[in-house]
Amino acid sequence: MDTIKITRALLSVSDKTGLVDLGTALARHGVELVSTGGTAAALRAAGLTVTEVADLTGFPEMMDGRVKTLHPTVHGGLLALRDAPDHLAAMAAHGIAPIDLAVVNLYPFAATVAKGADRDTVIENIDIGGPAMIRSAAKNHGFVACVTDPQDYNALITELDTTGGSTSLATRKRLAATAFAATGAYDAMIADWFSTVDQGETFPAVRIMASRLVNTLRYGENPHQSAALYVPVGPAARGIGQAEQVQGKELSYNNLNDADAALELVAEFRDGPPTVVIVKHANPCGVATGATLLEAYQAALATDPVSAFGGVIAVNRPLDEATARAMTEIFTEVVAAPGADDAARAVFAAKKNLRLLLTGDLPDPARRGLTTKIIAGGVLVQERDSGTLTDDMLKIVTQRQPTAAELADLKFAWTVAKHVKSNAIVYAKDRSTAGIGAGQMSRVDSTRIAASKARDAAATAGWPEPRTIGSAVASDAFFPFADGLIAVAEAGATAVIQPGGSIRDAEVVAAADERGIAMVFTGMRHFRH
Repeated sequence: MDTIKITRALLSVSDKTGLVDLGTALARHGVELVSTGGTAAALRAAGLTVTEVADLTGFPEMMDGRVKTLHPTVHGGLLALRDAPDHLAAMAAHGIAPIDLAVVNLYPFAATVAKGADRDTVIENIDIGGPAMIRSAAKNHGFVACVTDPQDYNALITELDTTGGSTSLATRKRLAATAFAATGAYDAMIADWFSTVDQGETFPAVRIMASRLVNTLRYGENPHQSAALYVPVGPAARGIGQAEQVQGKELSYNNLNDADAALELVAEFRDGPPTVVIVKHANPCGVATGATLLEAYQAALATDPVSAFGGVIAVNRPLDEATARAMTEIFTEVVAAPGADDAARAVFAAKKNLRLLLTGDLPDPARRGLTTKIIAGGVLVQERDSGTLTDDMLKIVTQRQPTAAELADLKFAWTVAKHVKSNAIVYAKDRSTAGIGAGQMSRVDSTRIAASKARDAAATAGWPEPRTIGSAVASDAFFPFADGLIAVAEAGATAVIQPGGSIRDAEVVAAADERGIAMVFTGMRHFRH
């Protein structure tokens, strides 16, 4: 049937947002309200007449509320096909009355986990009766409307007022889809908690991910591709997906992808001095720290001002007016920051297309988690690269040790290289990138491209020499041959940091010693594809 008149509604909700308004609207249309526990109390407190589920079933709530709606009178009223004679006969024989609307949301499992509750409390917040009712009602959507999201209440009330208390099949189908997604996401969160938290499994036999739509995007990487932004259902680290867009036109897939890359890198410096990251096509093209954000921005921009045009910027401090003015002097797609003062916001407001994203606290770069990549016929899953360099990991392998200044630049370059597409080479001087080579099939090519960009930057700025002179260099993986190290030396670098581990390490170290270069091995690789 297309249109179904609601005569009886079952309401059982943990989240009571909008409950009284919905109950009042139902009562206005002569709907009998059946409810449980706190839901019934909230409705009665608003002056509404409510029938207890226990009065409907003839059984009281028991076992600390674990058993209250798991009864044939409830599920028979939800599941019965109203056009099937044998179903109608069974209802008559057993005194089962139809339920035309189920309004149910579930125990706050995710919120309980997020609060750090003990195991017993977490287990008690696994809802059993709620998902059962939702699935019964949603399965029988030909006759029953099932509402699981308070955001759907107003639309339901409007339809009831328009139709005189009925629901359409189109509405019930839409609500059923929402309902099954709700129970699916709920079960996914529970399964994930049991496998990863309770059992400590990184890669369970069955992996279920639940996410909810934030919004569709204009298009994907290219105009012929559709795209959307989803965020995890349940506890998750905050990041670009949760950022507040203060101004600017709609974000695109590429905007979000680049902003995420910029935020992940600048988060490495969240406890450090003012730092600015400029990203283009998911690769950093300039990174610097400074005494102020403005100084850091100016140094980062100087690395590669050509690539920075139309780029994405992330910073590790709230934005001020001076920095905002400097950033708006060239075309920039997105700026992401923990915050921005009123003066900075006013500056950005004059650039109506520039997107300003406020992230609040930066994500923890050392946090655990998994990354996924879809491949044909499967999904690749790995732990996120949260590897952090510590001083005890450093192994000096050359005759000359790095100076304190060189060591600081080596650590800075290494941090940046972790976020550059492989093969990655990063020259740095005074905790500012001097040249970045990314994504080349040959490491020596990355080395030479980075040096070339440094020469271009020097010519643009009118410097007497490129900033690779006297710089420190990071390589995300070992040098397979000495040619890369020689290219670094020819560019003027005086210190190198790399994982080591090549069968030709001795050859590379010898080439460094011949040129007076200090070299440090980390024993850790940072491929990023």
